[in-house]
Amino acid sequence: MNETVVFPPEQGLYRPENEHDSCGIGFVAHIKGIPSHDIVRRGLEVLANMDHRGATGADAKTGDGAGIQIQVPHDLFSGMGIGLPDPGQYGTGLLFLPKDRQSAEACLSVFKDYCVREQLEMFFLREVPVDSKAVGEIARRVEPAVKQVFVRSLVRREQDTLERKLFIVRKQAEKAIRESDIKEKAAFYFPSLSTKTIVYKGMMTPVQLSLYYKDFNRSRHEKCHSHGTFKVQYQYVPDLGPGTTFPLYCS
Repeated sequence: MNETVVFPPEQGLYRPENEHDSCGIGFVAHIKGIPSHDIVRRGLEVLANMDHRGATGADAKTGDGAGIQIQVPHDLFSGMGIGLPDPGQYGTGLLFLPKDRQSAEACLSVFKDYCVREQLEMFFLREVPVDSKAVGEIARRVEPAVKQVFVRSLVRREQDTLERKLFIVRKQAEKAIRESDIKEKAAFYFPSLSTKTIVYKGMMTPVQLSLYYKDFNRSRHEKCHSHGTFKVQYQYVPDLGPGTTFPLYCS
C-alpha cells in the first residue's frame, strides 16, 4: 500500500507554513582533487555522526530525512552499459515516482514534454536498486518508486547553459504535475537534476541511507568519483522544535 502524506490543516497552535528544513551539514573533499572511494566512505561516516540532528517515528526506525550529495560518478554510470555523452554534456538525477504504473507513466510523459520544449531528451531511465527493508515501516508505507533519469541536449550547449535548462524543466514539470489531476501526483519529486552533482536522499535515518541505496555497495565506486567530490548531510527539522513533525520523501 502506498499512502500520500500531506500536511494537516491549521489547527490549535499548529501552522503548516512553519514546516521547513533545518539541516546539519558536513563536507568532505580531497584538497588536491584526487578521486577516491574513501571520500564516499568518509561522507557516509559524517552523515552517521549527525544522527543526533534528526528524529525517528513511532516505529523507532523511520527517520525524518537524510541524504548525501556527491559529484556525478561518470565512470560508475557508464560502466553500467549506459551510452553516455562526455561528462558535462548530460544531466542525471534520482526521480521519485508514484508506484502506480499509470500515474508514473503520466508523470514521465509530462517531464518528457517539457524536455522537448527546451530541446532536451530523456534518453535513459534507470531502475535504482534499493533495499526497502532497510527503512522503517512508516517510511515503507509512503516509499516512492526510485528511478534515475539521464537527459542530454539535442543542440550544442555549454555545461552551465545545460545546467540552467535542467533546472527549468525540473521545476516546470514539478509545477505542472502538482497542478494536474494525476493520481498519486504528490510522489513525483526530483532530489536533484544536474550535470555536476547527484543527491541520494529519503525519509530515513543517516545510517539507513547506505543500506537503502545499493549503489553505495558497488565495488566500482572505488575508482569512479570525479575530483572535487563533496558530501552534504541534511535532516528535515521545522522551527517548532527539535525534530520533524511531518517528514516527507518529496521535500
